[in-house]
Amino acid sequence: METNGLHIGIQGREETVVTPELLAKNVGSGLVRVYATAMMIALIEKAAVYSVEPHLAPGQGTVGTHVDVSHCSATPLGMRVWAETELVEIDRRRLVFKVAAYDERGLIGEGRHERFIIDNERFQAKADAK
Repeated sequence: METNGLHIGIQGREETVVTPELLAKNVGSGLVRVYATAMMIALIEKAAVYSVEPHLAPGQGTVGTHVDVSHCSATPLGMRVWAETELVEIDRRRLVFKVAAYDERGLIGEGRHERFIIDNERFQAKADAK
């Protein structure tokens, strides 16, 4: 599988502010008004996706295949959060990232995330045919 400089150590970072639509109460993942675990995972995935995108061949992308992340601290409405990723393993088309998420008070989540390199058009065609 051809890549354009994919290598161990690639880092990613994405940031957002906790708005009402990101709260557990409003995404169906709880009854409290704190940053939803599902939204933290989405931010982590976004950081991983954009970190490796420039290093892939034209027409390639990645899809998430595994997430193993703890959510260890609650974040209130209005607080800034960010996710950081580091590519720690490349096994042919399988990419493994060490991941962490933070708010203004410190660590809120950490773990590992795996993605798989795909041909975007072929993957979409297969998904649409089902």
